[in-house]
Amino acid sequence: MGQTVAVFGAYGHTGRFVVAELRARGFHPVLVGRDAGKLAALAAEHPGSEARPAPVEDADALDRALAGADAVINCAGPFASTVAPVVEAALRAGIPYVDVAAEIEANLDTFALFADRARAAGTLVVPAMAFYGGLGDLLATAAAGDWTAADEVHIAYGLSSWHPTPGTLLSGAVSRERRGDRRLRHTGGRLTHHQDELPALQWDFPAPLGSRPVLGEFAMADIVTVPSHLSVTDLHSYMTVEAVRDLTAPQATAPVPADEQGRSDQTFLVDVVVRSGGEQRRAVARGRDIYAVSAPLAVEAVHRILTGQTRAVGVAAAGAAFDPVDFLQALAGHLTVELTG
Repeated sequence: MGQTVAVFGAYGHTGRFVVAELRARGFHPVLVGRDAGKLAALAAEHPGSEARPAPVEDADALDRALAGADAVINCAGPFASTVAPVVEAALRAGIPYVDVAAEIEANLDTFALFADRARAAGTLVVPAMAFYGGLGDLLATAAAGDWTAADEVHIAYGLSSWHPTPGTLLSGAVSRERRGDRRLRHTGGRLTHHQDELPALQWDFPAPLGSRPVLGEFAMADIVTVPSHLSVTDLHSYMTVEAVRDLTAPQATAPVPADEQGRSDQTFLVDVVVRSGGEQRRAVARGRDIYAVSAPLAVEAVHRILTGQTRAVGVAAAGAAFDPVDFLQALAGHLTVELTG
């Protein structure tokens, strides 16, 4: 393969998984970020990888960092600060852009600001190509199959725990500030803001979880990605209460490596139900470590873009950019996926 992929935020928690996945698949990662010292230390762990410091506010440095790259993956949050400069640099370089942003507002900005320009440039910009946003979108699109519209999409996250990274906590704070502590819902075919409490519900997950208490309307990036290409009247998302407690704990703790790949012992089950009229279709994914699994999602996206396995141009979510069933099958070493109905 041998193609060069720049990774902005390469020394971050998810960025490290992305760099390792790129190397494992034969790509040449270029390590990019603000901190020259951290880049040098990471480069020492990956002999042969070039480090190129580039503050996000320095357009010339970003241009030098992307010089000669075939694509760029943005892993640096808060994405409200990094998406626009890195997309701009990708457009100047004429290369595709992928990010792992879970920030709803940053994803909305990407569609609003760059759809026309990326389409005119004939390139592809894929936001939220990660556990939140990308995986849920692929599952919903795969479940929908030949449906182009749905009355309801339900995405339930069954996390055994959620030890958030400092980047996750910072990105969440930025998002809350941007929307004035209001909550987002996709109802009646559009995004709306609310200030009511999240409803306490039960969700019947497939085995091994079964019926579990969840918080409803726990909006994640799927609220942007799925409706961007599938006409959905109502999209509902749910999160297991154990994960919410971990995320909102006053002294939230970061993930701890538990295997040779650096993955934590966290497990997840994502249950997606799509309903249209009286019919229901379902997709279920099981795996380990929501941060680690974002790496094969993002790298598989870059591989497909660079090998012409795409079906969109401009700004496109995962389900619109790629064949969702084929994409999910390609992740068999990282996920188990079941489709019913």
